[in-house]
Amino acid sequence: MIKIAIIGLGAMGKNHYRILSQLDGVEVCALCDVVQNDPYNEPFFHDVDEMLDTARPDAVIIAVPTFLHKEVALKCADKGVHIFIEKPAASTVQDAKDILNAVNAAGIKSCVGHVERFNPVVQALKDELAAKEIFSVAVTRVGPFPPRIADVGVLTDLSVHDIDLIRFITHKDILDQSIFKSRKIHNHHEDNAVLSFELTDSVIANITTNWLTPFKKRCIEVACQDSYFEADLIAQSLTEYSSFSTNNSYVVRGCHIKKDEPLIKELETFISYLKTGERGSLASIEDSIITLKIAIQS
Repeated sequence: MIKIAIIGLGAMGKNHYRILSQLDGVEVCALCDVVQNDPYNEPFFHDVDEMLDTARPDAVIIAVPTFLHKEVALKCADKGVHIFIEKPAASTVQDAKDILNAVNAAGIKSCVGHVERFNPVVQALKDELAAKEIFSVAVTRVGPFPPRIADVGVLTDLSVHDIDLIRFITHKDILDQSIFKSRKIHNHHEDNAVLSFELTDSVIANITTNWLTPFKKRCIEVACQDSYFEADLIAQSLTEYSSFSTNNSYVVRGCHIKKDEPLIKELETFISYLKTGERGSLASIEDSIITLKIAIQS
């Protein structure tokens, strides 16, 4: 039985709690937050140090606000506790590097919660692209402003998903980027951005993201040498267009997707990682550092 504690019981922390409570081979041994807004059966702590010393978890889920990631992660590393950090790894590249150094020094397992990697449609798209020559990638991630987000803007909250996904599905490095951003409704951070990238092998990619759209849209479009893919990350649907002809006709194929909740797959993989050391599709702190360098230093 793996003992896992959750630090931070906001929206994402509660999602982790809901799923971990249902998984076999896992015990949610403790919860920690500055306030307790809901009743829980598990021991509840308001201090991270006290929780680590009393509950002695094997691993923790760090779901506190981003600016607290480093402080909490270093406490866990000092106790030799494995860590799952919700994306991004930290508020700054240097903080993320400090976490990485502490993790390596402690010899513990770690990952960053880029949950979209485990969206079934992303996995299916990645498989479809494995043997194809990719020309371009276009990602749209837009929606209304989330009042719960106060410490970061769209680049850190939203675009980090897609910077990571571009590298994940193409297996290519980002060589150059151009980023445009603006602040329209947020008090302190950008809420509107367009990002363009040059990847290895002359692949071009772009991301459109904002908190100005009245509805959520999450999609990836990929142009290949002989086909074109549209992936809807919310509906979990994937469509391929191929067999193009000179009279603008083409063949449409709906790819089979076994729908599932991405966070379940991610946490199952994390538990397997703790047992076997096999990371699978989990994002590393190194992955998050690459993403942060682009999102934060833009």
